[in-house]
Amino acid sequence: MLADNTKKTEVWDTKTQAFHGGQEHRFLDNFVEDFSVTTNYLGTPRKALEAAREAISEVHHYPAANQEPAKTSLAQFLWPADYAEHHGRLLLGNGASELIDLVVRKTLLQCVARGVTKPKWKGGPWNVQYREYQRSAENNEFEIMDPTYKEPVDLLCVVNPCNPTGDYFDIESLKEFLKANVNPNGVVLVDESMQPWHSKEFRSDSLISSHAFVKEMWEKHQIGIHVMHSWTKIWSCTGLRVGSVICPTAGHCEALRKIQVPWSVNGPALKFVEAVVQDDAYLNETWENTGRLRAYLIEQLTGLNEKWVYHGKSFLSWVWVDMLSEETAEKAIDLARQAGVPVRSGKPGYSCPTFVRVAVRKEPEVECLIKAWKSL
Repeated sequence: MLADNTKKTEVWDTKTQAFHGGQEHRFLDNFVEDFSVTTNYLGTPRKALEAAREAISEVHHYPAANQEPAKTSLAQFLWPADYAEHHGRLLLGNGASELIDLVVRKTLLQCVARGVTKPKWKGGPWNVQYREYQRSAENNEFEIMDPTYKEPVDLLCVVNPCNPTGDYFDIESLKEFLKANVNPNGVVLVDESMQPWHSKEFRSDSLISSHAFVKEMWEKHQIGIHVMHSWTKIWSCTGLRVGSVICPTAGHCEALRKIQVPWSVNGPALKFVEAVVQDDAYLNETWENTGRLRAYLIEQLTGLNEKWVYHGKSFLSWVWVDMLSEETAEKAIDLARQAGVPVRSGKPGYSCPTFVRVAVRKEPEVECLIKAWKSL
């Protein structure tokens, strides 16, 4: 139930902000678990959380202007064998959202310098994806093209795996799509925030290891490929705001740093990153159990209604559920909220009114959600 003193609280300014999940828990006096966000079912890694807490004692100091040693620690996580070679292409930010906006703004400046006064943007190829990319493009006055638009564009943004639909390009399919859908001198943003759930070998199916491809696209076509990560999902630390972008060259990274506000990643967040990349046990448990728990969630939902349709790859941390009826979806959202287990509606932001997004969680919490939905 909504707490009495916050019943009328409006979290989102719909005129200026994109809707996200992860806000309702603060207004529920019977909160149990948040199924509206795609964070790791394990919760925040304990050792990294302790490191962030300890860093609070140093808040009278500025955080490191060069983001070290956190940046080097993350580079070692991304490229265990040759991190030093690629370190200069890596930049940390206040969540992925800050870095998304930096790249989009920089792209607009580049387009204007080339005489392209109304550059084209598109996402896709799926019908919906994480909205911050389009929001930033709209704010910077790009011409927004539908995902079905077949021609190359000046700025291409692909969320892979796609949140919320769960669609996924393997690395070779992704490369072919990128080559066919961006203009020479254009920019590509690929969001791989959810890709580390793939498996222990996630790097081999990721652009983070496709150095030759990224180099060729830049040197032959002047197409700058940027790989974006929000680290707040896999390590369940959304309140800390930690993201990174891997730029096509060190020069691109320097250009972004020039327009980035100083100290955008705070001290506790930097200490968290430094510690969390060392927690191999946490990721091993994630890879071992997420698929099993996701299958369990679908099994329990199917027990409620055999006709509902489930979308997304088996390794992902959520299920995109088509309940086939807007009325049913709205009722499900209300019932979940009343039971203290909020889910993400597919209507605001995504314009998919028959869908809900349900996070993968442990069995006892799933039982609470299923109990709330018995009447469906």
